[in-house]
Amino acid sequence: MTIFKTAESPFASNNTASNMCGFTLMNNQVGVVMAEVMATKPNATVTHLPSMIRVDATGRLDVVYSEIDEAAGEEEGWFDSAEFEESMSTHYGRMIHEDDRTIMFANPEDAAEFLDFDLKPIK
Repeated sequence: MTIFKTAESPFASNNTASNMCGFTLMNNQVGVVMAEVMATKPNATVTHLPSMIRVDATGRLDVVYSEIDEAAGEEEGWFDSAEFEESMSTHYGRMIHEDDRTIMFANPEDAAEFLDFDLKPIK
């Protein structure tokens, strides 16, 4: 009698915290400019794919609007959260929009102070 063993799936689930956050962008003019700026961040990795651009980071990633304005050659205030949302197709991690930036957090606990969320247990 022959006994067969099933190979372990490379797609097995893993619920360990990754300490990663990020987003995907449309591969268009605005997305390329955003990717160029994000590539200068020390904790970010930018991957150009045929139909999208992937931006991954460890810990926290700040998308500072004035940096995108400057890189695009646009007047200050051109890039904002609405422009970011229009260029982004999806994200992972906690995302916080502020007036001058969007912040991505890998760990929800790190975003607690921005969300006015108290991490202390209720007694």
